[in-house]
This record gives sequence, structure tokens and C-alpha cells, in this order.
Amino acid sequence: MHELTWLPPHAPDAPFPDVGRALHEPNGLLAVGGDLAPARLLRAYRAGIFPWYSPGEPILWWSPDPRAVIVPERLRVPRRLARTLRQGRFRISYDTAFRAVVEACAAPRHGSSGTWISAEMMDAYTRLHRLGHAHSVEAWDGETLVGGLYGVAVGQVFSGESMFSRARDASKVVLAHLCARLRRLGFTLLDGQVLSGHLLRLGAETLSRQRFVALLRLPGPGDRAGAWPAAARADETPA
Repeated sequence: MHELTWLPPHAPDAPFPDVGRALHEPNGLLAVGGDLAPARLLRAYRAGIFPWYSPGEPILWWSPDPRAVIVPERLRVPRRLARTLRQGRFRISYDTAFRAVVEACAAPRHGSSGTWISAEMMDAYTRLHRLGHAHSVEAWDGETLVGGLYGVAVGQVFSGESMFSRARDASKVVLAHLCARLRRLGFTLLDGQVLSGHLLRLGAETLSRQRFVALLRLPGPGDRAGAWPAAARADETPA
């Protein structure tokens, strides 16, 4: 049985253990500790690892097997969502309200009083955004932010971290626009991390951790500065 690796704090160059050493139960738990410095976070994402922990806990690092992914070309668009997209009910933007999206994702959800997106996590991903590695998609009703999603771009993979919705179908509209953008820019996968019923209904599938990590090693648009323009194009609009 593998033992968890404890990562030293304030040493972002310290290597992660091989993802093959992740625990089977809980699925994918690999390491504990360290910090959320940009260099460490980017090293984690390039290895198929992400942080997920509750406030007050040490940082927990995960690499589950299998991995939940959406192939952008195979996003499942239900009839009602297709109708909403045709109506153009929401205005979509990119990277114009990153911090506001993260804060909205961190807000308590209906029926839940807690969140795993702590102030430490918000600050860490905001730093990644300023460095050009983390991005957001926003849905607006007039001047009101009603939906959004944020994540990290690495190589051919966009790792979705969280999304929120304050209007019916707003988060699904954001996801559909994101997949259209990923197709145009040449991304292969949208990483959903852990499979859920919600992701399954949208067409998610699973990849073995080995295959997922192999894809992360391939060069792609997530490695190029300026490959994520703030303005949308007509060919990014979902059909």
C-alpha cells in the first residue's frame, strides 16, 4: 500500500510523487502539504494533479483514476439548452471578471453552507490568471453576472475548476460556449476531474489516468501566451 507524500512548504520546485502512487481509497489522493505558489500549481496540472481540500485542512493533492473528461466536439446539448443558445439570452465574455467568477463559485450553494474554495484558493488562482494560465467564461444578463466558469489551460487540456449559475441554464450556456472556444483553439479535452451525474448528462466520459497524463505531455494552445483572446469570435458560437 502506498503512503502519502508530505510536500515541504515554500519550495515550489519540490517534485510531486509519481501519480501511480495515488491511493485507491480515497480515489486519487496523492500528497499533502506544500503551498499554492504558481510554479507548484502549474507543475501539478502538467502532471495531472490538482488541489482539493476544505478550509482548515492541509492542502490535499489528487490525481483520480479514471479521469472525467468532455471532448469538446461531443458535448451533449439538450433540446432546452439548444433553444436557449439560439435565443442568445445571455451575453458571453472571457476573462473580464475572473475574480468575480471565482468568488461566485465559492459562495454557498442551495442546501449547503460550506465551500472548498477558500480565500487562499481564490488568491492562488487569481495569481495564475494574472500570469495568463487561468481563465474565466462569464454569462451576463444586462450588466448582471449570472453564470460563469473558471479553470486552467495546460497544453491541449483545459481543466475546469468550478462553475456557478444564478439564472436557469446560465452555467450550461457558459459550458457550451467554452467547448466551442476549445474546439477553435485546438484543445483536445475539457477536464472535469471526477465523474458526476451532471457531467454524464452533458456527455462526459472517462479516460485512464495513464492516458490522461500522456495527453497532458503533448504541446498545445495552453502553452502559448496570447492563445486565449478576451474577445469571442463568430465561429466560437455553439450551433
